Amino acid sequence: MASDLQPGDMAPDVSLATPDGGTLALAQLRGRPLVLYFYPKDDTPGCTTEAKDFSALKSAFDMAGIDILGVSKNTPAQHAKFATKHGLTISLASDPDDSVCEAFGTWIEKSLYGRKYMGIDRATFLIDAEGRIVRIWRKVKVPGHAQQVLEAGEALARG
Repeated sequence: MASDLQPGDMAPDVSLATPDGGTLALAQLRGRPLVLYFYPKDDTPGCTTEAKDFSALKSAFDMAGIDILGVSKNTPAQHAKFATKHGLTISLASDPDDSVCEAFGTWIEKSLYGRKYMGIDRATFLIDAEGRIVRIWRKVKVPGHAQQVLEAGEALARG
């Protein structure tokens, strides 16, 4: 089952919608390590902070040779607006049919004030240049997370 992904597993080969209207297959990103992070919704406090934190560290990720891709269900147009509004320098992609979230086990039942609904579980995957999952962070707490991922990515890059 996809939600049982563990470090050492190959990342699912899925496709995402990009803000420019195109499609991006995860396999196209092989050759460099990748931080693939899932977040619930553009322009909400925690998600904005997380995207800004990854953007602030983008040059350090670049120096380590690591790509960053944020994924939510927001449309490509919403992602473009979100990125412009907050000066984001990282790439964002859309999962309109939940297939990518399901493949990575981040589409879960949530509960708010007793009401149950389906939503994205904030999670981050560090994937090596061959497409293998190196590390998984689930139930992410935003403060300090981007720095923690950078440190793990730098350790991966050093070998």
